[in-house]
Amino acid sequence: MSLKLRPAQALRLWQEVGLSLIRSQGVDLTSRQFVILLTIYLEPPPHTVRSLAAKLGVTKPVITRALDAMGDLDLVSRRRDPTDRRNVIIQRTVRGALFLEEFGDLVVEQAEKLTP
Repeated sequence: MSLKLRPAQALRLWQEVGLSLIRSQGVDLTSRQFVILLTIYLEPPPHTVRSLAAKLGVTKPVITRALDAMGDLDLVSRRRDPTDRRNVIIQRTVRGALFLEEFGDLVVEQAEKLTP
């Protein structure tokens, strides 16, 4: 199945998904945090602060601040790389996986409302 949206429909989908997230009073992430989280979960590991910063074109402190916030929400965790103690490996968590699975369901639900 291929979904074809016009720009106005795509914006409406973005708005409806955002409204649903706000109304759920669940996790409230910035756009940057959300992209980092999606990168961690959708792209194969390992993920490090350095690799995420390079991929997103931001500084390591930007990634660290986002990871701090997401770690407080138990969406990701961090551990030292045992082979190179200078590196920090970012790991997925059960709560983060569940959050993104529910988010995916929400996007599908809202997209279905837009299409005949």
